[in-house]
Amino acid sequence: MLGTTNSVVLIILTVSSSLLFPISEQYSNCSPINPMNITNCKKLVTLGAEFGWNIHSNTEIDILFTIRPPAKWIAWGVNPGPQGAEMVGTRAVIGISQPNGTLAVRKYNITSDTKLGCRLKPSQDFDDVIVKNMKGEVKPRRYMSIFATLILPPDQAAYNILKLNHVWQVGFEADDALMEPKMHSTSLQNVDSTETINMTTGRGLSIGHRQHHLRTVHGILNIVGWGTMLPLGVIIARYYRRYPFQCPRWYVVHVSCQIVGYTLGTAGWAIGLWLGHASRHYSFSTHRILAICIFAFTTLQMLALRLTPTKTDDYRKYWNMYHHFLGYSLLAVISVNIFQGIAILKPNKTWLWVYVGVLGMLGLAAIGLEIFTWTKFIYDIYRGKKSRLEFHDGANRSN
Repeated sequence: MLGTTNSVVLIILTVSSSLLFPISEQYSNCSPINPMNITNCKKLVTLGAEFGWNIHSNTEIDILFTIRPPAKWIAWGVNPGPQGAEMVGTRAVIGISQPNGTLAVRKYNITSDTKLGCRLKPSQDFDDVIVKNMKGEVKPRRYMSIFATLILPPDQAAYNILKLNHVWQVGFEADDALMEPKMHSTSLQNVDSTETINMTTGRGLSIGHRQHHLRTVHGILNIVGWGTMLPLGVIIARYYRRYPFQCPRWYVVHVSCQIVGYTLGTAGWAIGLWLGHASRHYSFSTHRILAICIFAFTTLQMLALRLTPTKTDDYRKYWNMYHHFLGYSLLAVISVNIFQGIAILKPNKTWLWVYVGVLGMLGLAAIGLEIFTWTKFIYDIYRGKKSRLEFHDGANRSN
């Protein structure tokens, strides 16, 4: 049992550590919706966006940002900041959909005031980047795109086509008369829309892409650990300890399930803590609080391996009541928090249905065993009464 647990821990650490290193987004071709004569193009990691470009020199580039509708406004920009690709400090080109079906394009300087909710108004010119030849194009139900030529300053430390910080975004509300885009969604897809790109190779270092993989590992570990192995251990303890089935090795199987589940869940929880620490622009308080409670009380449950009272202790009955109540309560909280995590990630429906399937199988197994337990219990009572009646009848006849 210990060897199995150590093997599981080793596998988890190997997978998790490999994902902690920066991940380079691979250069990939765009879809046929590309409306301009662009030499280079790649699919970006979020929002279904595509980015195309031409390089004229180290300081002059053409850019094309394309996204599928519906959207009210789309944006792309560069950021010279030493903090890397982020919203604040971005020199942006934003296209806002107009009532006549066109896309009006303007320049915008994204400041910290914008992040605080202040109105974002068009800028005349930037201090460093020159933007010209701006235009937008809309093909209903096909694509929305903005095109521009950028003249970058010769300062290679801030703007370098070998390591250019770029940001993209999409929103669904805007004042098209004043050309003021409103706040975009704060979903993970939106806040992860940043990348540092090498424009000569097309490769990009995306924090969002790396964190996407870590979130996937976080979700899998928690679903398998907290959401599958722990309930399985509870089922083993309830139905294979004495009644309706008496399995001599039930305790070994029960403890093995709990240890593996706790190990996987704790690894997923630790990755979640790292993700929360690395996420400067958003926080999911309810998910975090529930996760901390799950870890704390599950750790308390695991102490039962060492602190279980002996059968002769007077308080053993009360300890059993506490242990069972806390265990069943944890299973309910775990299910709620896993659904909460799936709602945050907003993956495709496969994740949701996989977990629903896991819950369904565990639930059906528990319901089936519970029905069998009560059926056997009632039958045993009936058989016991019948045996006593037969005994009394025999005694009466002998008298």
